[in-house]
Amino acid sequence: MGRGRVELKRIENKINRQVTFSKRRNGLLKKAYELSVLCDAEVALIIFSSRGKLYEFGSAGTSKTLERYQRCCYAPQDPNVANGEAQSWYQEMSKLKVKFESLQRSQRHLLGEDLGPLSVKELQQLERQLESALSQARQRKTQLMMDKMEELRKKERHLGEINKQLKDQLEAEGAALRALQGSWCPDNAAVSSNPFHLQPSHFHGTDDGPTLHIGYQQFAPTEAGESNLMLNWVP
Repeated sequence: MGRGRVELKRIENKINRQVTFSKRRNGLLKKAYELSVLCDAEVALIIFSSRGKLYEFGSAGTSKTLERYQRCCYAPQDPNVANGEAQSWYQEMSKLKVKFESLQRSQRHLLGEDLGPLSVKELQQLERQLESALSQARQRKTQLMMDKMEELRKKERHLGEINKQLKDQLEAEGAALRALQGSWCPDNAAVSSNPFHLQPSHFHGTDDGPTLHIGYQQFAPTEAGESNLMLNWVP
């Protein structure tokens, strides 16, 4: 029993619509590939999903096929056409549009998106591009780190010189201060070492004159045992 005919209208169920899109997209890409191989035809296929994702196939390269299409469709048939200049500008705009779409596609590939339609050769080329970009990024990072380290070394040497200058200045000021203190000291080492040294004559009286004792009480016992407290007072 054969399969029933599918009615061609928009599938309302979102999940069924997505499943149908994936199956038919893969089938269409497969048919385009088979057509290019079996018939030796130059085939280019471009598909945009409802979410705006791009799926493409080009037997000779999509950009190359589109440029060929532009040349065939928009080339002026009559060189005396009045709008030849406008046609030229339109062709230029079409080329720029194709180039812009190609750059967008390459950017998505570099971000790891829409890799399904790519062949093994294209994936290998994309891998080499990513490795080259990663190597350049690492070299740039290493160069920045080396420059930063050299700048820090210069700053360290500058701070070391400033520290040395301050140390020398401090030592010079210390030497000047010690010299100034040395100039204050007397030449007599004995006097300098013993500042409380006095001559012996300062402590010994002479025997020539009487000695005045103020507030000095001298007790001398008498024969009767009485105190002579006031006997030795000398006015």
